[in-house]
Amino acid sequence: MAEEDQIIETVDENGNVVKFELFDVVEVDEKEYALLLPVDEESDEVVLMRITNDGDEYLFETIEDDEEFDKVAKYVESLEEEE
Repeated sequence: MAEEDQIIETVDENGNVVKFELFDVVEVDEKEYALLLPVDEESDEVVLMRITNDGDEYLFETIEDDEEFDKVAKYVESLEEEE
C-alpha cells in the first residue's frame, strides 16, 4: 500500500458510508490489520479492521472475535509505548 493519505470507505451497520484515513498497517499472526482514523468525526479514536486480499482488491473487515481484537489492540499499544 502507498504511503500517501488513503481514504477508505466502509458501510456501517445502518448502511451509512463512513470514511476513514488509513493511518497504519500492522501484521499480527501473519494477518494484516488496518489502523483507521475517522475522517468526518472530531474523534481521534483509532479503529482496527482486518485486511483481506481478494485478488487485486483489499477488503476491510470488522474484527468480530474479542480474543483476536484484544491481541491486535495489545500489539498496537506496545508499538505506541516503544515510540
